[in-house]
Amino acid sequence: MATPTDTTTTDSAEAPDYRPTLFLPQTDFPMKAGLPKREPEILARWSEMDLYARLREARKDAPVFSYHDGPPYANGNLHMGHALNKILKDMVCRSQSLLGRNAAFVPGWDCHGLPIEWKVEEKYRNAGKNKDEVPVLEFRQECRDFAAHWVDVQREEFQRLGVLADWKRPYTTMSNDAEASIVSEFLKFAMSGALYQGSKPVMWSTVEKTALAEAEVEYHDHNSPTIYLAFPVQRSKNVFLSPSMEQRRAHLVIWTTTPWTIPANRAIAYAEHMTYVLVEAGHEGPQGMERKAYVVAEPLLETFLKETGLDKPQIVQTFSGKELEGTICAHPLRGQGYEFDVPALAGDFVTDEQGTGFVHVAPGHGQDDYILGMKHGIEVPHTVGEDGTYYDHVPLFAGRQVLLPNGKNGDANKTVMEALGATGHLVASGRLQHSYPHSWRSKAPLIFRNTPQWFISMSHDGLRDKALAAIDTVKWYPARGQARIRSMVETRPDWVVSRQRAWGVPLTIFVHKETGEILRDDEVNKRVTDAVAERGCDAWYDTDPQAFLGNDYKADDYDQVMDILDVWFDSGSTHAFVLEGREDQTWPATLYLEGSDQHRGWFQSSLLESCGTRGRAPYDQVVTHGFILDETGKKMSKSGKNAMSPEKIIQQSGAEILRIWVASSDYQNDLVVGPNIIKACTDSYRKLRNTIRFLLGNLAGFEESERVSLEDMKAAPESEGLGLELFVLHRLAELDQLVREGYETYDFTRVFHALTNFCVTELSAFYFDIRKDALYCDAPDSLRRRAARTVMDQVFACLTAWLAPVLSFTMEEAWLSRFPEEDGSVHLRTFPDVPADWKNDAIAARWQRLRQFRRVVTGALEIERREKRIGASLEGAPHVYVEDDAIRAALGDVPLDDLCITSALTVMPAGDTAPADAFRLDDVAGVAVVPVHAEGEKCARCWKILPDVNSVPAHPGTCGRCAGAVSARADAAE
Repeated sequence: MATPTDTTTTDSAEAPDYRPTLFLPQTDFPMKAGLPKREPEILARWSEMDLYARLREARKDAPVFSYHDGPPYANGNLHMGHALNKILKDMVCRSQSLLGRNAAFVPGWDCHGLPIEWKVEEKYRNAGKNKDEVPVLEFRQECRDFAAHWVDVQREEFQRLGVLADWKRPYTTMSNDAEASIVSEFLKFAMSGALYQGSKPVMWSTVEKTALAEAEVEYHDHNSPTIYLAFPVQRSKNVFLSPSMEQRRAHLVIWTTTPWTIPANRAIAYAEHMTYVLVEAGHEGPQGMERKAYVVAEPLLETFLKETGLDKPQIVQTFSGKELEGTICAHPLRGQGYEFDVPALAGDFVTDEQGTGFVHVAPGHGQDDYILGMKHGIEVPHTVGEDGTYYDHVPLFAGRQVLLPNGKNGDANKTVMEALGATGHLVASGRLQHSYPHSWRSKAPLIFRNTPQWFISMSHDGLRDKALAAIDTVKWYPARGQARIRSMVETRPDWVVSRQRAWGVPLTIFVHKETGEILRDDEVNKRVTDAVAERGCDAWYDTDPQAFLGNDYKADDYDQVMDILDVWFDSGSTHAFVLEGREDQTWPATLYLEGSDQHRGWFQSSLLESCGTRGRAPYDQVVTHGFILDETGKKMSKSGKNAMSPEKIIQQSGAEILRIWVASSDYQNDLVVGPNIIKACTDSYRKLRNTIRFLLGNLAGFEESERVSLEDMKAAPESEGLGLELFVLHRLAELDQLVREGYETYDFTRVFHALTNFCVTELSAFYFDIRKDALYCDAPDSLRRRAARTVMDQVFACLTAWLAPVLSFTMEEAWLSRFPEEDGSVHLRTFPDVPADWKNDAIAARWQRLRQFRRVVTGALEIERREKRIGASLEGAPHVYVEDDAIRAALGDVPLDDLCITSALTVMPAGDTAPADAFRLDDVAGVAVVPVHAEGEKCARCWKILPDVNSVPAHPGTCGRCAGAVSARADAAE
């Protein structure tokens, strides 16, 4: 639509310049945002006025929304995952505050453990320095300094994202009070009997020389050797397997991708309900075909024969797995130090998906193997040391390395396979590319290794059952999270809480040298906890143990445990010293929010720690977000070639664009980001900013005296067209419900898209487009203009609050542009109370039909403009034929020329038939338009073409409406 601010000349060449008489928009809110420069200015203002403290004071008596921040590692600059995570958390707390709750945001950092220790060791390695030669307290101080540095760096980077939190008083897991709390929580498990020391196979990093928890493991493709290995049967209840002179000796065949574990083999597992076959087959050799008898699962026989190259197979017998009971084999290396029997045992983990239907059991190198071995009283051998080297007592292979110090393959697999080949029991070998566990830090492959560790029992005092029951009481967003974490807790082994490292919270316990019993004494525990509270965990290292033990015990009788706690125990205990330990927090948390990988990480460790010490989950609700993908659908790695830097995006476009990306994405699934996505977010931002700018410009000088009540709007003659204002108020009422529901359920995407659509489609392209004429050209006391400004005031109040959790910078700028209070902030507000009587379904239904009518008219005018038969819609005065009764009834006395932005519009009498060439839309039946040129002269002020132009001599070139407005404005000025 052309507006009176355009440069087109008027028909009345002698008319005065009427632009000063128009109510043109006035605002200091710039069209160009300049976010990279403007955002730091707003951050400085928030800091100067201490907005966070002001908000806490304003909400001190409000209902509490207890949010607990999961701690990121303090070990590097922020990546896009950090940005996604913290922006989501900020939107949660800001929206909850605007909903009228006291939503404190206490940020935290995880400062202990391998990620930080690894970085310090990396510095040592680069300097040719051996970490083991550095005094432990010196090493711990370097780790502490490293973490403190990155806490400060990340604190600034998080604030630059617009995250409003208690940055002056964050929590860190390395502060004295936090370490004392972690020690106290750990000692609760020690005192309850849930803590025990056991020798079990755990995932072990030979590079970092420590056990790793499942949450510290990631899976990558790995190329492994494979072997088919035959175990000679020594005796069996099954006559077809029992050695005799009449038949060849039978061999149970296993398949494995870890030949290096064969020296630790102590049993073979089979499936009771699987069908097995005894098959004779052979390889061609120098002496002709050498045939042997092999037992494999029937479903895997074809694959077995194909991969081993065995010829001329002959099936001797078929039998069920149950008939393997009591079968005893010899180790393939018998006679070379492996003289023990190898029993065949039923195992419920054996499948026919791959291999032979038999699983080689090494109790020291696998969880299933260990459990089966324990069940049958089989020894758990120690074969491999912490550096991945066979112990000296291992026959044939002492000193051979499974993995080298750099994580590369050692010579163990090759050496074992050569030894097995020499026995004649190695049926075949090959290679396999498969998914394999790796350390998330060093990226090196791991091994399962039997080693003494400290565990928290999942069965003691019903911990597993308590955790499963607690899971069912939590509200999970998305709902699938419940089943995900439940399946993990149902099957997880006992919690390995010890690590053979130096930077962390030590296992502050003493173990009796003779009995192996943990010293359980409240007074000893208190002395330890008090020392840590005063001096941090360094006290465990530099204090004489006798000072902790007191007069009741002798230090010579006890071993002081020097392992450190799993960092997941650290972060799993944060609820204790943050939610319970701070005056601005309450326990349990209303909400935890992290990535979906934390179902096996922080969500689970917090759940187990809290259920073990308090009997319930430390949270009532859990929200998870997905991972980040690039625009080709590949996972974005923070250090990969496809990585995007949040800092770079902020420098180029501003943090608001990142916040829009988060709000507009379906964050509960994986999110896509890339240059095209960022450009689309920038376009969305520009449209929203223009909407706010239009509101500000047309609300300049608005005063309460011009406000029109809802009752007066309803009472106004229909010809005033205020049904449009009633419709917009109705939409605000609908949106108020949607926004509140969306923020209550953390559905930011629904809220953002609804508000964006409202701004772009219903305000800018509809309401504003129609009301520009009244806003610019009507008299100051015009009911229509006053009503429009009244509604726009309400729209501004709602939008600036509703969008504040997402566009935290821009809504602040907009609010202060209109209300420039020294200590004011949009973030100190709550969502406006929208009166229930704004909702009007009848008005909504009527305006749905009026908008259908308008679409047909504007569609016809657009063709006229494209064909250059008119220059602007105001040159039109179309004739409209309406056959649809519902649409005709909706028209009433609504000023249709204003609705369609024409100078005139005629609705033809009912019953008149539209010409065949009239314009129609397929999806709006019963409306047809015949374009007609407007008659009269062009008003020099509003540019409508009307018959009454020049009817008022005092204001030449104007229409009657504009002449009156000019006079009224002149009178007001006097």
